[in-house]
Amino acid sequence: MNRFIEVFLCLCALIVALPLFLLAALATFLTLGQPILFRQIRAGKGSSVFRLVKLRTMSDARDAGGNLLPDDRRVSTLGIWLRRMRLDEFPQLLSIIRGDMALVGPRPLKPETIAQFGRDGERRGSVRPGLTGWAQVSGNTALSNEEKLRLDLWYIAHRSAALDLQILFETVGVALFGEHRNAGRLDAASSWQDVDNGLENNRVSA
Repeated sequence: MNRFIEVFLCLCALIVALPLFLLAALATFLTLGQPILFRQIRAGKGSSVFRLVKLRTMSDARDAGGNLLPDDRRVSTLGIWLRRMRLDEFPQLLSIIRGDMALVGPRPLKPETIAQFGRDGERRGSVRPGLTGWAQVSGNTALSNEEKLRLDLWYIAHRSAALDLQILFETVGVALFGEHRNAGRLDAASSWQDVDNGLENNRVSA
C-alpha cells in the first residue's frame, strides 16, 4: 500500500476512533486497574525490533506458586470485547505512522518466536508487521501457529494494494461478525508453499 495513503488512513482512524478508545481506556482502568497499556518488544522488518503498545486486556492473576495463569483464564470480559473490535490495537496506529508497522502485514511477534521459524522467519520478516493481516481475516484464533505462518508467507508472496484493501474491509467484517476459519485459503497457502519449497530445493540443487 502506498505510504501516503497508509498514513492518511491512520490519521483518519485516530481522529474518528479516539473518543471510543478513551472510553475503552477508562473501562480498562476501572476493571483491571493500572497499567492501562501493555508494552512488549516485538520483531519488526528485517532484524529490527520495536516496542509494541496495546490496551491491556488481561489481569495479572497468578496461581498459588506465583505463576501467571494461562491467557484464557486472565483475559477479562471487557478484554474479549476489545480484542474482537480491535480497540486494544488502537495505540499501534502511532507505530504505523512512525514506520515500525504497516496497516496490513503479518502480525508482530516476539523476536525469539521469529527465530524459531528459521528461514521462514526471515521471509516473514521481509516486510513490516501489520495491524491486521491475511491470517487475521482467515481464522486468526481458530488457526494454529503453523497455519498462520503459511498464510503470512502466502500473503508476502502475493501482496498488493488491492489485497491490502480487501484485508482492511474484511477486518471490519471480522470485528462485526466474528472470526471464521477459511479452509479454502489454508489449502491455497499450503499448495503454494509446497510448490515454492520445490522451486527452492531445485535452486539449491542447481
